[in-house]
Amino acid sequence: MKKRRTRKYIFEFLSIFIAVISAFALNNWNDNRRDREAADKILTEIANGLQKDLEDIAVNSGGHENGIDACIFWRKIILNQEVSHDSLRNYYFGLTRDFFSAQNNSGYETLKSKGLELIRNDSLRYKIISLYEYDFTSLKTMEENYAEMQFHTSYFKEINAFIAPHLTFDDRGNITGIETPLDLTEAERKTFLTYLWRIRLNRMFILQYYETINEKIENLIEEIEEEKGR
Repeated sequence: MKKRRTRKYIFEFLSIFIAVISAFALNNWNDNRRDREAADKILTEIANGLQKDLEDIAVNSGGHENGIDACIFWRKIILNQEVSHDSLRNYYFGLTRDFFSAQNNSGYETLKSKGLELIRNDSLRYKIISLYEYDFTSLKTMEENYAEMQFHTSYFKEINAFIAPHLTFDDRGNITGIETPLDLTEAERKTFLTYLWRIRLNRMFILQYYETINEKIENLIEEIEEEKGR
């Protein structure tokens, strides 16, 4: 009789124990699934933002490339070499044009608010943090705060003093061409050439940084897609 009762108690205890463990496991599985779904949703948002960042990088890179072409154009003008005046207005505008760095970081901000540990892949989480906290911050600083990259503030006034007196205009005040050769002193000529050299060099530098970040973004998007598929 006692053995039968003992077996009954053991069975009831095991049944309760198994039920509790099963409920705990199911709850834990549901939590993990919700975290996984939340992580995938945030990763999708980050990837979409990065695609927009690639577009912004392409626009800024194209602007800096145009700025380099403008340096070459105006150097030829100074050296009294043959140029196409059809490009004059474009290169006048683009020579000292500045750009700002716009990052689409809403996905990353969402991740930070939910907790960075939501991304369980340590390598992927590190690359995301590094891109937004270091690479994008450095790029924004260079484009918007680094004195060497503020071309309009640093160079436009003096360069325009060299150029403006030689520009020609139509009745509506639109630029139509330029009278050459430029009437510059030797000191002004050398100063102008020095400005062009510095502008070109700094634009080449920022283009190299854009190229590096562009590659990092493309690789990160690929890793995000792989992570979402797991």
